[in-house]
Amino acid sequence: MPDLPPELPTELIEALSDARRVVALTGSGISAESGVPTFREAQTGLWARYDPQELATPEAFARDPELVWKWYAWRRGLVGRALPNAGHTALADVERSVPEFCLVTQNVDGLHQQAGSDHVVELHGNLLRSRCPVENVTVEPDGADHLPPLCPNCGSPLRPDVVWFGEALPATELEAASEAARSCDLFLSVGTSGLVYPAASLPYEALESRATVVEINPDRTPLSPHADFSLRGRAEEILPRLVGATFG
Repeated sequence: MPDLPPELPTELIEALSDARRVVALTGSGISAESGVPTFREAQTGLWARYDPQELATPEAFARDPELVWKWYAWRRGLVGRALPNAGHTALADVERSVPEFCLVTQNVDGLHQQAGSDHVVELHGNLLRSRCPVENVTVEPDGADHLPPLCPNCGSPLRPDVVWFGEALPATELEAASEAARSCDLFLSVGTSGLVYPAASLPYEALESRATVVEINPDRTPLSPHADFSLRGRAEEILPRLVGATFG
C-alpha cells in the first residue's frame, strides 16, 4: 500500500462507518504528541548517566530497589504533567460510536483512560500503579516513609506495575488483544513502530482475518506496505479528522 496524502480516502471513511468491531493499537507516538518523553528521552538530568535497560529489569530491582523506585518516581512526575491530546480523545469518540471497541496500548501512562476510553488493554502495564511482586496484585503503598514503599498486606517492597525487560507480557491481556484483533472488522495501528513483538503481530492477525487495517504514523514502518490504508501524519491531527468525517 503506497503512502497516502493527508486527504482521507472515501473508502476509509466508509470502512470505519460500516465497521461493527474496531480495534486500535497505540504506541509511544501518540503519547509523545502529549509531551510524554519516550523511554530513552526520559534519561535527562540526574538520570542521564543511567542506561534505562539497566534499570527496567527484575535484576536491577533486586540489586538496588531504591534506585529503581526513584527512577520510576521521576518518570511518574513527567507523565503526571501530560494531558491527553486530540488523538486520545478521538479514539474515545470511536469507542462511543461503534458497537464493539477494544483499545490495545503499549503505553504505560494512562492517558487513554484520562481521555475517556473504557475498554483498554494495557500490554505493558501502567506506570501509575504499584504491584506486590510476592502476591502479584496491584495495591496502594502503605504510606510509610520507605523507598520503595511496602505492601500493606505482606510488607514486601512494591514495584511499578509495568513489564520489565526479560519479562513476558501478561498472558490475559495478550490473549484479549489477540482475540480482539482476530475478530475485528477494522484495525487501527496508531503511533507505533511495528518493531516490538508480540504487539507488532496484532495487525497481521487482523489482516489474516480479512479486517481492514489502517496505519497512522509519521514515518513508514514494516506494516506500511501491508496496511489497506497507510496515512503519514500525527495521530492528534489525522484521528480527529477521520472521526469527524465518519461520525460527524
